[in-house]
Amino acid sequence: MPYLAAASRYDSMPYRRVGRSGLKLPAISLGLWQNFGGADVFETGRAVLRRAFDRGVTHFDLANNYGPPYGSAEENFGRWMAQDFRPYRDELIISSKAGYDMWPGPYGNFGSRKYLVASCDQSLKRMGLDYVDIFYHHRPDPETPLEEAMGALDHIVRSGRALYVGISSYSPELTHRAHAILAAQGTPFIIHQPSYSMLNRWVEEGLLDTLAGLGLGCIAFSPLAQGLLTRKYLDGVPAGTRATRGGSLKSSMLSEENIQRIRELAAIAEARGQSLAQMAIAWVLRRPEITSALVGARRVEQLDDSLDALANLDFSADELAAIDRYALEGDVDLWRAQSRVQPSE
Repeated sequence: MPYLAAASRYDSMPYRRVGRSGLKLPAISLGLWQNFGGADVFETGRAVLRRAFDRGVTHFDLANNYGPPYGSAEENFGRWMAQDFRPYRDELIISSKAGYDMWPGPYGNFGSRKYLVASCDQSLKRMGLDYVDIFYHHRPDPETPLEEAMGALDHIVRSGRALYVGISSYSPELTHRAHAILAAQGTPFIIHQPSYSMLNRWVEEGLLDTLAGLGLGCIAFSPLAQGLLTRKYLDGVPAGTRATRGGSLKSSMLSEENIQRIRELAAIAEARGQSLAQMAIAWVLRRPEITSALVGARRVEQLDDSLDALANLDFSADELAAIDRYALEGDVDLWRAQSRVQPSE
């Protein structure tokens, strides 16, 4: 049967303005970093996307190398667009990125004009789109001058490949520099995508203040710390979970100290009448600088649990103080080194 989106899809999702731009994002967006590639079940991913849109999630976030294998998340998304979402294209915000390893040789990584423009073209082809709504530089490049990378983003907009641009994992100082370059060119730079969770609070050390001052939005990825901020690892590592796949969730992250802090946080969530995942998302969204929390989901049930965080976004002062006792750096920030990169002059 053809997919028909729920008539009630805009009834309960709050939408937040992206900085000082005219764009709004849903408070919770869906990321396709994990679980939507060629190694995953196509119809399961399709069901998750359908459910997300039915509940008001209008923003789907991708990157050129999401999979595995590289590119396959965008290829699958192109099929879902063709089969289900083409009639709703103007109701959707679709983003992609480039900056990490994608193809062999010297032109398939980082931030040269050659790589960024070619990556955007490849992403559009895989997804069957004329344009993306937001195109990001995925990380700073230590060798390419910032002016070149930002110039490529400007070109991508002026050539009609994207409506807006953003950056990811840039430091506060480098964000200022990028903003100055793009503002001088008149480029619609509107958003930063950093990692942020109760176990990874680096953005509170100046980045959120920088974004507020510059009028930029912020979409926080990995608010559940790759699933650590759920109950799934409190009694060991279940078979089939991300921690068993040897990928981005390292066994060292499941330290005794982290697990004990997660148990304490889970108790606070239970007292609030929420799952730990719901509280973790609500906690990220408590900051006015955060436009959207970017979540993933392996199943429709996981997605529903995350979206149900919207039922209770308020925290008392006592709750925040209790959370602060356990919401400490957990050595889970895989992207910290990227935020320290300084491009060549």
